Formats: sequence, structure tokens, C-alpha cells
Amino acid sequence: MNIQTQDKKWFCTLFDQNYLIKGLAMYQSLAAHTKDMCLYVLCMDETTYQILDQLKLEKAILIKRDDFESPELLAVKSQRSVAEYCWTCTPSIISYVMNQYPEINYLTYLDADLLFFSDPQPIFDELGQTSVSIIEHRFSKGFEDSIVNGKYNVQWVGFRRDQDGMKTLNWWREKCLEWCFNRSDDGRFGDQKYLDNWTTDFKGVHVIQHLGAGVGPWNFASYQITDKNGLVTINEQPLIFYHYHGYKMIEDGGFTAMPRVYMDNEIIPYSIYEPYRHALWKAARVVQSVIPNFVEGILESPRKQITDTNKYLTQSEEKKSFAKRIINKLSRMISA
Repeated sequence: MNIQTQDKKWFCTLFDQNYLIKGLAMYQSLAAHTKDMCLYVLCMDETTYQILDQLKLEKAILIKRDDFESPELLAVKSQRSVAEYCWTCTPSIISYVMNQYPEINYLTYLDADLLFFSDPQPIFDELGQTSVSIIEHRFSKGFEDSIVNGKYNVQWVGFRRDQDGMKTLNWWREKCLEWCFNRSDDGRFGDQKYLDNWTTDFKGVHVIQHLGAGVGPWNFASYQITDKNGLVTINEQPLIFYHYHGYKMIEDGGFTAMPRVYMDNEIIPYSIYEPYRHALWKAARVVQSVIPNFVEGILESPRKQITDTNKYLTQSEEKKSFAKRIINKLSRMISA
């Protein structure tokens, strides 16, 4: 079956209570921009499963952790942190879904902290008949050293049900079972650095070139970001999805956009971050319709509370241009 003419797009993800709101927002954005899709969700705890089950998501299929966990996963679970175990599970959930649902010809794993701004069809058009798809970090100047943790980002990783695709997936799953920790060790880091040599060690691996895929805190400063009547573009290409790594919700409606290391004079691309803030609080209200006091993944407000929340939610800081960010960065380099 040709992926370019295939009607249905198959995706999978995993998250727990702390990522439930983010994961729901990701699902809602993907469903809004993809005509015919299905998202398989591995629920890493019972609360996550119960809430999503009550929501009856039309384009999602839920997977219980107890149904998914293999003896191989259970054997290493106690040796890893919650995050490390989730990373360990990433290739395993892809493999599990492919084995359970033979009708799936091409399956794409997605991180839970993404938001889709437009249809991902251009990515699939670009893939053609390739067997595996991955996305580079494309680090902005000044962040190149971060490549020590991986040239590619496990935010979108796709596999075709063919010999090359399954060979790559099975190798990745075995390696993550063997070693998957939040530290650099002998050329490894989590589940991510294993991808570094795929283009040379395996056949049919395609590195996605569309600039609108895989934009995140580590590279947004490289691009000219524009917002024309709600259409966000990256160097004049439509933004497909953004990866909100390190984003933290705050109960008063505020947020921490990203780890400070990625911020240049605390510049935030508000045309990308404001839609996410609203999407998260919309998703939070949906979750709270099931459990009214659900606040997992939402941080308490700082000591200096803002009393007028509505005013806070509508105010915006000065948005500096891409050129201004570059000038500031060059000025600091010269002064140093």
C-alpha cells in the first residue's frame, strides 16, 4: 500500500498523569488537522487510562500498561527512573502496536508534548516509500554542543512494515532494553542517541527535510517566524508541529516556556507559545470535567500571585524580531 495514497494515518504515543493534559492537547491538535487518523495511546498508569476511557476519544485507541508490558520490560523496570522507563518503552510500544494491528502499514511515534499547527501530510508526501523517518535537532548557533545527546530527536519516528523498517525497529528495541539511561555513556544517551547512525547502518532511513517539522526550543532562533492571520510559518514554510520541550503550566495561567538555556534575552515566539497555552488549558478543562480536582502537570503559582488572572491571560510582552535576537547575540559575543 502506498503511503501517499493511504487514507488513514496511524500514530502512537505514551504518557502518564503528568503528561495527560499535554498528551490530550496533542491529540486534539492532530485530530483537528488530520482528516483520517488513529492515535494509539499507551497509558502508563491507571488514572490516565480511566480518564481517557471516560472521554471516549473518537480517534484514539487506549492501551493499558498491564496489557503491554513484556517480561523483558518488567525485568529492567526497577533499574530505571520513570522517565528512563518511558524512553525504554518507546520502541516497544511501536513494536507492540505493529504486532497487534497487522493492518497498519506505516506507524509514527509522537512525543506527547507536541502541538500540530497544520496537516502533517507534507511529511508523508516527502517520505515516499522510505522505511524509516527521523528528524534532526537542527541546533541553532550556540547550541551545537548539545549534539552530544543525539543528532536526532525522538519526537517523530516512523516505521514501515517492511524488511528494512522492522529490522531498524527491532534493533532499537533491543538496544533500549539493554541500556537506556539519562546520562551519556560510551556514545549512548537514553533512547535518542541510538538514532545517530541509522542513515549509515540501516537501509531506507529518511531524514525529514520540511522545516515545519521538528521546530523546538533548540532551533527556533534559526528561523524567521511569522504569523499571518493565524497561519504560522517557518522561513515561509507552514509550521506543522512544534515540540514544547521543558514547557511548564502554572496554575495562575502563566507558564515557563522552555529551559532557560534556550532563551536569548528571554525571547519567546509568542505566535507559537500562546496557542499552546490556550490548547493546554482547554485540554485541562476537558480532563477536569472527569476529575474536577485534577492538577497533575500543573505547577503552583509563585509567591507573588497575580490577582487579576483574566488581565494576566490577555497581557503580552514586547515581541522582538528575529533580527533583534541576532543583533543581541552578536553584541554579547563581541563584548565577550
